[in-house]
Amino acid sequence: MKKKAKLRRQKRAPHKGGARTKTLKKQQKRNKQTKTTKRKASPMKTTNSSQLPIPQHFNPQTVGMVYRVDYAALEPAALAWRRQHNLSLASQDAKTVSLLIVDAQNTFCIPDYELYVGGRSGTGAIDDNRRLAQFIYRNLGLITMIAPTMDTHTAMQIFHQDFFVNAKGEHPTPVVTNPPINSATIRSGEWQVNMEIAWSLSEDKSHAAVARQYNALKQFVLHYCEQLEKDGKFGLTVWPYHAMLGGIGHALVPAIEEACFFHNRARASQTRFEIKGGNPLTENYSILRPEVLADSRNNPIAQKNARFIRTLLTSDRVIIAGQAKSHCVAWTIQDLLNEIKAVDPELAKKVYLLEDCTSPVAVPNPAGGFFVDFTDDADKAFARFAQEGMHIVKSTDPVDAWPDFLN
Repeated sequence: MKKKAKLRRQKRAPHKGGARTKTLKKQQKRNKQTKTTKRKASPMKTTNSSQLPIPQHFNPQTVGMVYRVDYAALEPAALAWRRQHNLSLASQDAKTVSLLIVDAQNTFCIPDYELYVGGRSGTGAIDDNRRLAQFIYRNLGLITMIAPTMDTHTAMQIFHQDFFVNAKGEHPTPVVTNPPINSATIRSGEWQVNMEIAWSLSEDKSHAAVARQYNALKQFVLHYCEQLEKDGKFGLTVWPYHAMLGGIGHALVPAIEEACFFHNRARASQTRFEIKGGNPLTENYSILRPEVLADSRNNPIAQKNARFIRTLLTSDRVIIAGQAKSHCVAWTIQDLLNEIKAVDPELAKKVYLLEDCTSPVAVPNPAGGFFVDFTDDADKAFARFAQEGMHIVKSTDPVDAWPDFLN
């Protein structure tokens, strides 16, 4: 992918942990002083509509940076925050509110990382995460569970360049692959499966087994492209290596990880990480299901995330944010909508989409404009979701102003 629009980088202190620890300790000291000078707080629970202040450890200026989250200092601060603001345990919530955060990972949210989602503004994911973190802190007493999804990849997967070669032995160019990889170019042989892939994906490393694996992969790739076309999905896209398991890009953006951990300890609610994208034979934009579930003989190659689907369907309210609006967010919402329609279309009304906490893929061209720009596609998808009953809302508005949210 071409280099993204440059953003002015802010200077980092050599070690952020020390400064953050001092801030947290000052906050803890004030909490203790408040506890001794005021009479003991009543045991009443915080009302769902009460917005809380932003804890002092949160620095909006470092949202677009990578730093170490100081868990040891955050935990006592979160527990003190619970006492100071009379926060009830999440297990005591009369109504469950699930916040689904799609792929708020360094690879998508930090400038100069592999697939930074800048949107048309160039600062999309940074602005989104700043508002999202603030939303979590302000509504700490309202959110029952936070579920961040984690796009998770290894090198040899169907959407990476090494999976395919042309007659010259060249690999496709990520994002702007020309010609595109589709059923027509697979049939014509313009793009072929790279034989080197077969050895790694074959459990049996004998020559005969690897040859069978290679032939099976050739048949599968044609079926895969045909299935995407039949289902009306995006064509097979070759992406730069991103969200690589074990790499820094795979991790959550620290500002969001911080907010999730603070919520975890303040509400005694385990952050529910949902992993997707590890299957080498299919793309997996949505957290609820991969793009293709079976081979040409209808043998399963993957399955739906049935457990998490049940969690979302049984939540009283579902809030969705994350990256990218045009891809993983839109596909996740569409799959959730499909599941809702199969059960009760009225359930769509319990879903709230944070439109100011998500941005579309738009890859800038240094010569002007964009190589690819999915902004209009993303906006059309959200308009369609609204027509089905879901609510398009802003994180900066109080939740009691959201339609029917507190009913």
